[in-house]
Amino acid sequence: MASDFLIVHKKILPDYLEKVIEARDLLSRHEASSVTEAARMAGISRNTFYKYKDYVFRTEGTESRRRAIFSLVLLDRPGALSKVIGTLSDMHLSVITISQSIPVASKAAVTISVDITDMTGSADAVLLELREQADVLSVHLDAIE
Repeated sequence: MASDFLIVHKKILPDYLEKVIEARDLLSRHEASSVTEAARMAGISRNTFYKYKDYVFRTEGTESRRRAIFSLVLLDRPGALSKVIGTLSDMHLSVITISQSIPVASKAAVTISVDITDMTGSADAVLLELREQADVLSVHLDAIE
C-alpha cells in the first residue's frame, strides 16, 4: 500500500501552505476568534484555509504529543470496538477520545482520536491493520498532527 504522505522541504511549496498552518496556529492559541480573522491575519483566503487545513502539518511542533483522528464504521457486534482499541494499543497508540453513534442497520459510526507519539509503524500500517478486522466495514484517517 503506497503512503499518502510525503515529507518535502517548504522551499518548493507555495507560501500559502505555510500560511494555512499559521492560521490554524492562530486559532489554537486563541489569537484569532474565527477562521475569517485567522485567514486574514495569515494573509490567505478562507477558501484556501478550508481547502488545505487538514492536509498540511509541521514535522515538529511545540507540543510533545502527536495526534491522529480515525473514522470507522463497525458492525454492531459485541467486542467490535474492543478489538479496534486492542489493535491501536498493540501499535502503541493511546486513545484520547471515542465518539460512537447509535447503531443503525447493524452499523455504528465511531470516531477515535489517538496519541501517536509512540506509534510503531506508520499511519498506513494502522489503517491496514484495522481494515483487516472482520467487524470493521470502513476506516479513514481524518487528520494527523
